[in-house]
Amino acid sequence: QVQFVETGGGLVQAGGSLRLACAASTSTGRIGSMAWYRQPPGKQRELVAVISDGGATRYADSVKGRFTISRDRAKDTLYLQMNNLKTEDTAVYVCNVGVVRLGRPVNYDNWGQGTQVTVSS
Repeated sequence: QVQFVETGGGLVQAGGSLRLACAASTSTGRIGSMAWYRQPPGKQRELVAVISDGGATRYADSVKGRFTISRDRAKDTLYLQMNNLKTEDTAVYVCNVGVVRLGRPVNYDNWGQGTQVTVSS
């Protein structure tokens, strides 16, 4: 129901920066909330940051002050600016979006393909 194009992952040294992008599209409603999750090697998936349909943002404590989530409404594109990266930020980063239909959120189980971020020491 939702198509994704994620870009921006890669290899960077600790202290460096990367910017992730996730373009989402759907023909069964409109895109509502958008979020970034990540899954470090051997660990469970965790929420990194979320931006609500109204634009409110929330961050995991581990990334506060270093990461910034934003969105382009016109393009239904989500961004994650990551600064001062640490080795523990190494993970597959996955985009998640909610779909709104007739003014109500109907489905949050929409996931991108993921992009690898590797931070070297």
